Amino acid sequence: MCIKQRHPGILLAGLAVLVLAGCDSAQQAEEAPAPVRVSVMILEASELSVSEDLPGRVAAVRSAEIRAQIGGIVQRRLFEQGAEIEAGDLLFQINPAPFEAEVDSAAAALQRAEAVLARARVQADRLTPLMRAEAVSRQVYDDAVALRDQAAADVAQAKATLARRRLDLEFASVEAPIAGRIDQALVSEGALVSPTDATPMARIQQIDQVYVDVRQSASVLETLRQQVRSDRPELTVEILGSDGKPMGMQGRILFSGIEVDAGTGDVLLRVLVDNPQRRLLPGLYVQARIHRAHYADALSVPQQAVTRTAGQARVWVLDAHGQAQPVAIELGELVARRYRVVSGLSAGQQVVIEGIERLTPDAQVAARPWQPAAAREQLSAVAR
Repeated sequence: MCIKQRHPGILLAGLAVLVLAGCDSAQQAEEAPAPVRVSVMILEASELSVSEDLPGRVAAVRSAEIRAQIGGIVQRRLFEQGAEIEAGDLLFQINPAPFEAEVDSAAAALQRAEAVLARARVQADRLTPLMRAEAVSRQVYDDAVALRDQAAADVAQAKATLARRRLDLEFASVEAPIAGRIDQALVSEGALVSPTDATPMARIQQIDQVYVDVRQSASVLETLRQQVRSDRPELTVEILGSDGKPMGMQGRILFSGIEVDAGTGDVLLRVLVDNPQRRLLPGLYVQARIHRAHYADALSVPQQAVTRTAGQARVWVLDAHGQAQPVAIELGELVARRYRVVSGLSAGQQVVIEGIERLTPDAQVAARPWQPAAAREQLSAVAR
């Protein structure tokens, strides 16, 4: 009878223990936080080129304004507008008749002066022996010599006048001073031109080579010069269109700027570019991509993965236990929204890219591979 009475007590005690154990397990389950969902990227070393795109304007290597050097009426235009011309090509013909007449007049004046000189020489030569024999006075002889010298000066002046008149006649034929492409004519046949005109007759620009003028901060100018002196004889620059697309053209920096803009702290850099197809026209807006550095094995992280605390850059990485830990790093250049990591990380580490706003030190995470925005957009397009 005693044994039968103890069995219900034992059963009740066991049930009580099981109920208490179940309550403790439920409380522990409720108190344990759920893992934070994050996206991670495994760091891999890759080749990295650092460049900078700067806006610029195209300028001709040489430019010349065609102006009249004499006054007269334009008779003919002897070129096709927009054509390629060579130095010395005839462009305009100004009426030469007035200048031909002046040449003839100057030539006649020279002949007259030469005739007077010949007569004065004969007179002086004739008086020389008479003066020695004291048949004529010294005054008469000196006057003859003075007349001879004056006639010689008149001849020299007449020659100079004739040369000037011939030069004016040559200026009636307006020639190209340089080779290049000529713009539209700014004067037409029948127009009166003069050397004092404010508007030129035409413009010629040499564009088989062009300058691309860009402005660069003076603080990095010395770095560019050191790159040229160190490993590369010339610092090449890639030319991009206004839309940022490469044009397949390259140039080299001339470092011709010697003055820093006091307002902006920039210096003008001239990039010399070969332009055989004349694709770059003066005044065109382009971009110049200057290559600054090249790294064979560089580590980089997306810009969104970097946080800053008191000016110190940090990223979250997963340790061997799958827990998130903040790590201080040193950053380099920003290229395509990715920072180059100078120190603080190594290849093979898992860096948290998305979900960092919910992380705390030693937090347990549920990680999944990170997909860049471009990859996600491509997958979405395929799904549609």
